[in-house]
Amino acid sequence: MALVNTKKMFEMAYKNNYAIGAFNVNNMEITQGIIEAVSQEKSPLILQVSRGAREYASNSWLKAMIDVAVKENPEIPICIHLDHGDTVQTCKEFIEDGFTSVMIDASGKPFEENMAITKEVVDYAHKYDVVVEAELGQLGGIEEDVVGVSHEDISKHLCDPEQVEEFVKKTNVDSLAVAIGTSHGAYKFKKEPKLAFDILEAIEKRLPNYPLVMHGSSSVLKEFKDLINKYGGAMPDAMGVPEDAITQASKMGVCKVNIDTDLRMAMTAKIRQIFAEKPSEFDPRKYLGPARDAIREMVKHKLHVLGCNGKAAECA
Repeated sequence: MALVNTKKMFEMAYKNNYAIGAFNVNNMEITQGIIEAVSQEKSPLILQVSRGAREYASNSWLKAMIDVAVKENPEIPICIHLDHGDTVQTCKEFIEDGFTSVMIDASGKPFEENMAITKEVVDYAHKYDVVVEAELGQLGGIEEDVVGVSHEDISKHLCDPEQVEEFVKKTNVDSLAVAIGTSHGAYKFKKEPKLAFDILEAIEKRLPNYPLVMHGSSSVLKEFKDLINKYGGAMPDAMGVPEDAITQASKMGVCKVNIDTDLRMAMTAKIRQIFAEKPSEFDPRKYLGPARDAIREMVKHKLHVLGCNGKAAECA
């Protein structure tokens, strides 16, 4: 199967109350772990490339790895997505490079300017059958180059349901990332968050059958936090989005859930463990291989949380 966009994925996800996992890739082991998981679970997949990933590995290397994954897994529908594209030109470059989905993030701009920028990207992308994601409201936290509002101000920057209809109608954007109280990074919250499900409900009423997206949705899984801290790390206050909240959101119009921090933590925890238990180890294959396995098992778990396991065929 060739690379696909998310149109069919989101149609089926909305209809059947599940969400597609959108996982950020930075290197070969992360990519392999994700692919092994979705292949075993027969799940549709969105692979995301961020600005930080492009700076670390270059887009040509990342795209080549994803092309191999697509070729070797013809039964799995795979979308390749630009995460947090910051300019119209960046989005155009990735569309021309073969990406099937792009995000234009102008959420920090005034509403009218956000609409104008988004519409320009949409008009260009749709000529190439590429779908576009935009964002309304602002998340908290920091991840790579994406800097949100302070944790204390998250509630002040939630998505305004009264803006969504106008935004979607005037831009013709394909999906919308909505700020409902999630946050980027591992240190999202000081106490367990309460997501704004009332906002999701209000948006769903205004935009029935329209796919929404949750950013900043890693759960900062305890098993990895504990391993990292046990073997020399210092993440005592790390806290993420509860998985039951993610499952609930997937039944309220959220068709795409972004996961990055949990990937990093799974990899780091396993590498720290091996370094501590086998201090003489110097073969990268002996610690990167187990790290890849940890990512695979974590992603498999997430696919069940999202409910998209076993859904590859209906999304193809």
